[in-house]
Amino acid sequence: MSETSTSLDRVLVIAAHPDDPEFGCAGTVVKWAQAGKRITYILLTSGDKGSFDPDLRPGRLAGQREEEQRAAARDLGVEQVVFLRYPDGLLENTLELRRQLCGLIREHRPDILMTIDPWRPYQLHPDHRAAGQAAVDALYAAREWYIFPEQLIGDAEPWRVRELYLFWTDNADYWEDISLCLETRIAALARHASQVGLRMEELADRVRQRAREAGQQSGCEYAEAFKRFQF
Repeated sequence: MSETSTSLDRVLVIAAHPDDPEFGCAGTVVKWAQAGKRITYILLTSGDKGSFDPDLRPGRLAGQREEEQRAAARDLGVEQVVFLRYPDGLLENTLELRRQLCGLIREHRPDILMTIDPWRPYQLHPDHRAAGQAAVDALYAAREWYIFPEQLIGDAEPWRVRELYLFWTDNADYWEDISLCLETRIAALARHASQVGLRMEELADRVRQRAREAGQQSGCEYAEAFKRFQF
């Protein structure tokens, strides 16, 4: 385990649904925010299909989940949350999505990009696969002059992300010590009441156990695991 460079100050987290960051990387997010990094979330959907209640309209659920995500982000020290509002459960890595994410990377100019590992074996959720793949494809596009050149108007230039962190990975090679941040991560996850409901105690135990297992691989009490790329 090694600490990320303190000079890499801007972080962009791209995920499919509200609650994905809190399930996947929020311990690292709050640790980095406390260290002064400026963090932005981009959620590709608003999770409008995330209920088994036939009387809960998707639009109402989406509004609730967006508010839950904003509350969790505030707890973690995230500066901005952006919702692209693609349909939940139907996300695809289209050219238009890649163009939009490329533009957002060029706009926000992150030093670090965090997203879901799209190459994780047997990743069953299509939104998770699509979100991770679109984010990685957009990272590549954002640094190229001749991909989506219509975005480079006037003095605008391509942007090269310095580091990529993939969470929910089976090929971890980097571990972030979150021993002092774990309970804050769990409290932020509890903000997603529409999803965790009465399961929160069970989920908290599961989060602690997985963080403990990651910590055992890296010599600390609790950790989050990532596949890390440096460019």
